[in-house]
Amino acid sequence: MLQTNPFSILAETISPLAMQGFVISMIILIAAGTIIQMIHHKNLTYFFNNVKKAKLSATKKLGIGEKTSIIAKTTVVDIGTTSELGFGKRRLAHVLGMYGTILFWVSSSVLVFAYTGPGKLNSEIWSMLWHIGAIFTCLGGYWFWFFLRVDVSAEAHPWYRIIRADLFVLALLACATFGLGWSYTQFNGQVGLSFLFFTLFVLANLVLFGGVYWSKFAHMFYKPGAAIQKNLKKVDGSRDNLPPPADAPEQFGLGIKREEPKHY
Repeated sequence: MLQTNPFSILAETISPLAMQGFVISMIILIAAGTIIQMIHHKNLTYFFNNVKKAKLSATKKLGIGEKTSIIAKTTVVDIGTTSELGFGKRRLAHVLGMYGTILFWVSSSVLVFAYTGPGKLNSEIWSMLWHIGAIFTCLGGYWFWFFLRVDVSAEAHPWYRIIRADLFVLALLACATFGLGWSYTQFNGQVGLSFLFFTLFVLANLVLFGGVYWSKFAHMFYKPGAAIQKNLKKVDGSRDNLPPPADAPEQFGLGIKREEPKHY
């Protein structure tokens, strides 16, 4: 199953052009939802105003080399490894989910555009990456959903409590879960179940990409920019108009050692 391209088998009943059109439509939905959200919430205005304030309060002018170095380090360390979460279960779950999702989306596009259609060969590697990406997404996502969410682990809310902010993670988990279910039932010739899982897979994608405006999907684009801006401010001395760090060592008292910090 892992080495089988589910989209190639689907091409026997649905045109590859229709599948490619669906992928392009999802990309358009992402762009449209993000742009509309930025305009409505004025995120870009806030970001550029912060940049202007930082320039006025900066104590050091950064050269192109310094800026490039900071941006590269932030991208690799802060963004690429979600270092803001520290070492522990939350970081591991986020890394699994993040890279699993990227792998799932990229391999989906590659399989649909390059390996689905008449005369096109199967790619066992990309098919495996598609399944592995979906599995990693489920591992990181379900681990986060059931055990690591702040409102569950720190605020004692039940795991099944759902609010609008959960739209992104739930739709993403539905895509990966139904995608794996579709691939498994299709591979085993279970036509009825395969059709059901495929329908749910398509609906989950529509909710995920069509709900960008209402979900936290667009945060994937905001957070890297915010992290880069934050690190630039640290070096140029603007520091969001906050005072510099105190010379005295941090003293929290013995109480901080009594339990693992989880009250966010």
